[in-house]
Amino acid sequence: MATRVVIVRHGQSTYNIQQIIQGRSDQSVLTDKGRADAQKVGTALSSLSFDAIYCSPLQRAKQTAETILSYLPDAPQLQPSDQLMEIDLPLWQNLQKNEVKEKFPEDYQRWKESPHEFSMVIPTAVGSKEHFPVLELYKQAEQFWQEVIPLHQGGTILIVAHNGINRCLISSAIGVTPARYHSLRQSNCCINVLNFTGGWGETVQLESFNQTSHLGETLPRRGDIDQGLRLLLVRHGETDWNRASRFQGQIDVPLNDNGRKQGQLAGEFLKDIPIDLAVSSPMLRPKETAEIILQSHPNVNLQLDDGLREISHGLWEGKLESEITQEYGELLNQWKVAPETVQMPEGENLQDVLERAMPSWNGIVKSATASGSGFQTGLVVAHDAINKVVLCDILGLSPALIWNIKQGNGAVSVIDYPQGLEKAPVLQAMNITTHLSGGVLDKTAAGAL
Repeated sequence: MATRVVIVRHGQSTYNIQQIIQGRSDQSVLTDKGRADAQKVGTALSSLSFDAIYCSPLQRAKQTAETILSYLPDAPQLQPSDQLMEIDLPLWQNLQKNEVKEKFPEDYQRWKESPHEFSMVIPTAVGSKEHFPVLELYKQAEQFWQEVIPLHQGGTILIVAHNGINRCLISSAIGVTPARYHSLRQSNCCINVLNFTGGWGETVQLESFNQTSHLGETLPRRGDIDQGLRLLLVRHGETDWNRASRFQGQIDVPLNDNGRKQGQLAGEFLKDIPIDLAVSSPMLRPKETAEIILQSHPNVNLQLDDGLREISHGLWEGKLESEITQEYGELLNQWKVAPETVQMPEGENLQDVLERAMPSWNGIVKSATASGSGFQTGLVVAHDAINKVVLCDILGLSPALIWNIKQGNGAVSVIDYPQGLEKAPVLQAMNITTHLSGGVLDKTAAGAL
């Protein structure tokens, strides 16, 4: 039975404002903005019914959870959990970030570049011990899931915690390694949604990541990123074949009326975002989606890239899932549980898709960052499988894990490249659909690729 998990980061705190490292220090409390944003989260979640609500016992998270709770009718009792405590940085907490950079330059560089290898030597009563903050936080997250998910099979739970532990909760659930700790961003009072298909160890889908539009922020702020490229990755609007669960692949199916409306809503959502460049798959459904979005950006020329075409399903194309079940039942089941092992009859496999999509994607990044100056924002519109393969690669996941990533029709994802292709990108947000449904859950068609 599927279990839905909504994860929220605490509101802005006094230490956030002062640029002080918090860790497990409990001296930091919510600011007025932090409390106001927590109220906005409560409003955004007020239509959902929760079976359990967990929070970190640190007061900035607990205050956020209590504020949200006041907006939830018939909400269960709040359950603080030590397993939701923030990352433990005992030698750094209560220090300003600049002070840490000056006092611990080599350690700070290792923390930023190799978080899974970063350690601190902590004095103890009998000497000292080596402490690996990120690795231990990752294990803490895994332990939380192993204990909590079996208690709420088929239910919906809410978690209110911190930047670091939220990253590890999400990463450990979908298979992202601790080495990619800094590739995930959590804004204050953001909303994330995970769907556990069964127990721990079974597939977990990241439905959405770092939603901030309920706070009045269309897209997450860049944070301390002061240069580079931001790419807005959009899946095309709905087609009649999406609605019917008919496999499209490389058959050039156009948008339906709802798909065009989704394109218009995405265009309205992004109209005030400066866009410097735009690239689309040449197929009708993404091309029309991109053209609709760019109506608010008339000076941007749309480029077409053949490497962004949808996966070829070969002999499956044009068939309903029920028809494929009759003819290729075993192979279809294999596609659902081990997609990386499937060679589509007279079509492609996921490695084929990876080998053409990523050079196209990386080519966009390389071309856009060639000047090396300031910020640029690009729009890329493509397909379900293409987007999933790209997002998996960004997170260091193999194509075998594409089902861990959700891409709704008309959804927007945000990826930052602070230093081009030289260093790992940062996933700022994924599968934003609030502009389509008005709510935090993805309600787009669950149809075939």
